[in-house]
Amino acid sequence: MKTTPAQLKILSIDIGGSSIKATILNNKGELKMDYNKIVTPSPANPENVIKAIKTLVEKFPAYDKVSVGFPGYVRNGVVKTAPNLGDSYWKDVDFRKRLEEALGKDAQVVNDADMQGLGVVSGKGLEMMITLGTGFGTALLMDGHLLPHLEISHHPVSKGRDYDQYIGDQALETEGEKKWNRRMKKVFKILKTVFNYDYLYIGGGNSDMLNFKLDKNMKIVTNADGIKGGAKLWQEEKHPVTHTAMATPTK
Repeated sequence: MKTTPAQLKILSIDIGGSSIKATILNNKGELKMDYNKIVTPSPANPENVIKAIKTLVEKFPAYDKVSVGFPGYVRNGVVKTAPNLGDSYWKDVDFRKRLEEALGKDAQVVNDADMQGLGVVSGKGLEMMITLGTGFGTALLMDGHLLPHLEISHHPVSKGRDYDQYIGDQALETEGEKKWNRRMKKVFKILKTVFNYDYLYIGGGNSDMLNFKLDKNMKIVTNADGIKGGAKLWQEEKHPVTHTAMATPTK
C-alpha cells in the first residue's frame, strides 16, 4: 500500500564532529521518538560513518525516507568538503547514493546548517541560521526556502584566519570564554552588515556560551528544533536548491 504524505515517516540524521544524532519525524516535523545519538567514529570516513548510522538506527521504528544534515559542502547529495570529518575521506563521495544502498530508502543529504535552518525559520523574509560548534555553519533562507549554500566558514575574518579558526571549538578552548565572546560580538556585527537579515537563528553546542544580550531579531535554538528540518527537506524536494531536478520554467 502506497504511503500518503500524511503517513510519511522520516529518519532525520544530524552528523556532527563529535556525535551523530537521529530521530523519526512525521511529515509535519514532529518527533515520533526521542532522538538518540552515537559518538562520531574516528577516523570519520564514509564507511565508518555509515556503519555508525546503521548501529544507531537498527532498533528504530520503520521509516519511509531519510534526511541527513552533513557538516560540509554538499551538492546534489555529493560531498565536496568535510573539514571537521576529514576532507581527504569525503571529496566527491556520493553520500546520498551510499546511504540509499545502506538503508534501503530514498535519501537526501544537505549541509547541516541548511537542514537546521529549514527546521527553525518562520518562513518570512531573509532568515539566516548559524551553528556554533566544532566549526561555524551557516544557511540562508528566503521565505522558508533554502538559498544556495555558501561556505562562509572558510572566508577570512581576522589575520588570515577563517571563521572556523576564529570562533570554532579550538578557538574557544585556546582563547577562553571571555575573548571568544568578544570575537562573537565582532562576527555578529559583520553578519548584520553583510547579510542584512530579517532574523538570525543561532544553534550548536557553543551557543550556550554567549554571555551578552542579543538583538531582538536574534534567537538561540536547540538541536532538537533543527533536526525537524529533515521533514521540511522532503517538502522542498522539487526546489532547485535541494533537488537534482531543476524547476520547470513557467511560460
